[in-house]
Amino acid sequence: MIRTNERLNEHAPSELRDVKVHLVSLGCPKNLVDSEVILGGLGARGLVITPDPDAADVIVVNTCSFIEAAKEESIQTILEACELKSRSEHPKKVVVTGCLSQRYGPELRREIPELDAIVGLGEYSNLADALLGLVGDSARSHYQVSDPNYACFAEVGRFRLTPAHYAYLRISEGCDNPCTFCSIPSFRGRFRSKPIDMVVEEARELVASGARELILISQDTTSYGVDIDGTFQLDRLLHALGDVDGVEWIRLLYAYPAYTTDAMIDAIAAVPKVVPYVDIPLQHIADDVLRRMGRRMNETKTRALLERMRERIPGLYLRTTFIVGFPGETDADFRALCDFMREVRFERLGVFTFSAEDGTPAAKFAGQIPSELQEERLEDLMLIQQEIAFEQNLSRHGEVADVIVDSIDEDESGRTVITARSRGEAPEIDPVILVRLDGSGSGPKPGEGSPARKGFIELPVAGSGVAPRVDPEPGAFLRVRITGHDDYDLVAAPAT
Repeated sequence: MIRTNERLNEHAPSELRDVKVHLVSLGCPKNLVDSEVILGGLGARGLVITPDPDAADVIVVNTCSFIEAAKEESIQTILEACELKSRSEHPKKVVVTGCLSQRYGPELRREIPELDAIVGLGEYSNLADALLGLVGDSARSHYQVSDPNYACFAEVGRFRLTPAHYAYLRISEGCDNPCTFCSIPSFRGRFRSKPIDMVVEEARELVASGARELILISQDTTSYGVDIDGTFQLDRLLHALGDVDGVEWIRLLYAYPAYTTDAMIDAIAAVPKVVPYVDIPLQHIADDVLRRMGRRMNETKTRALLERMRERIPGLYLRTTFIVGFPGETDADFRALCDFMREVRFERLGVFTFSAEDGTPAAKFAGQIPSELQEERLEDLMLIQQEIAFEQNLSRHGEVADVIVDSIDEDESGRTVITARSRGEAPEIDPVILVRLDGSGSGPKPGEGSPARKGFIELPVAGSGVAPRVDPEPGAFLRVRITGHDDYDLVAAPAT
């Protein structure tokens, strides 16, 4: 939900305080950062951010166009905003920005004439002027989409949309990888890294705003720095971020496997604040499929990489994604993928069906797989992973873990339930740990588990006759003992 930030608007000229903006953010965490940058810039210029689309003068839809389903969601959201505009008694404008506007700007302009402005990815610094130009007696439409290869800039002053205790930290933009199924380089541009000093300064600002967990994102995290001096610098960045005061956890998403170096692996293991969790999209394991995907990896290299990572990073949680139904994927290729999953037993896994994206080589490949077969293969993989996930959950029963609190709620019985995550769960995409304060399950015996880290709260089991000493809040760290699981989610009780 978008929150109004009166502090940003208290010194604004009176004529600007009346311009209210409602933003809808779609897509991945990278898009969410864009939305935070947009809202921060608008608020700094004096526009008022409102969670109520009916009350807004301007509705901004920050779109995604990664795959067909994302494009459909974006178009549907745009049409809903235009429908609200047409029937609202309060005059309003509709603005589209983000990946869809960058990729399909001319088509949107032609096919949805109700739009008042279309703004590309590199134009956020001009967005406030564009929105102000839409309102008033001299209102005019606005179209601004330019070369996506804009220079990276410091994403400070963000209007954060995540809970205060965690934040996404983008370390680079664009992508140079030749994946034949992916359209992102065509509208996000070439790979560009932020300097280490810039990333560290952003991290400090995020920590000052309450973030205790920083989640590093980009289109290709492991290529960080290679465009600056020709060397991979992720290991240096991790060490630098590990020195930022106030950070408790640093988490890595979107690691490209071909560029995951031994120095990066060693840094993940060596920097105490970096959690042993790596999201590394492999996409497939069959050599022929990987070659047609343009992935710069093969089965032998993939297995060797995963073996090194698990040997050198204690307690590693591996997350990956696979694409099924890629053109030319044979039954044998799919069986190889199933066998690979059963053997490696990823802690976290997602599966997509192939989407034939406009302008990509794979969209024109021979051997396109019928959608029905794609869906069957997806279901088969998810059933395999379900069995693995449930067995892994069972193996964690009795484990003592440090967790970060995401939210505190009451169940249907009025009992307090804390939704939390350990080092093995990323927000939004992974299962959670449900911590019950009613004494369900037994806590660890005295002396069990590792010593509590500074800043962590230890709560006794409420049902043991000792009332909890602290009412935890979102962002607090607790020590818990895992007592069971509920499908994919784990169940825990506070440790004594």
